[in-house]
Amino acid sequence: MSSVGLGVTAVIVDAGPIVAWLNRADRYHEWAKARFAALVPPLLTCEAVLSEAAHVLRRARGSTSDVVALVHRGVFRIPFALEAEAEAIERLMRRYRTLPMSLADACLVRMSELHPRSRVFTTDSDFTIYRRNGRQVVPLLAPPAS
Repeated sequence: MSSVGLGVTAVIVDAGPIVAWLNRADRYHEWAKARFAALVPPLLTCEAVLSEAAHVLRRARGSTSDVVALVHRGVFRIPFALEAEAEAIERLMRRYRTLPMSLADACLVRMSELHPRSRVFTTDSDFTIYRRNGRQVVPLLAPPAS
């Protein structure tokens, strides 16, 4: 069990905290570094999130291989298959098309539905708008509102 709180059995990680952890220039670097230090791996994520994190790091002139290294070291586990969840993902993306919802965000919301005792670890404020299972707030591990 992770150390995020009683009753939480999984932490589902978004791209923002990964980028912040690996990029010292990111405004959430210290926050993300402290949160990752307090969590017990493996943490859950999906390939869409890892791709997004690598893309953002590349644009910030960071090492994209660091993202893959975290998977190799066992920090992240990827128990999500888009093919199996495509119908649910499509439904979420249509529901939130006016934001618009990214593929990675839709995958994370769906993962939170599949792991009901989880928290989504994010820096993305859109997760305060998204709902899982129709109307349920997505439990978050997020920085304080700025």
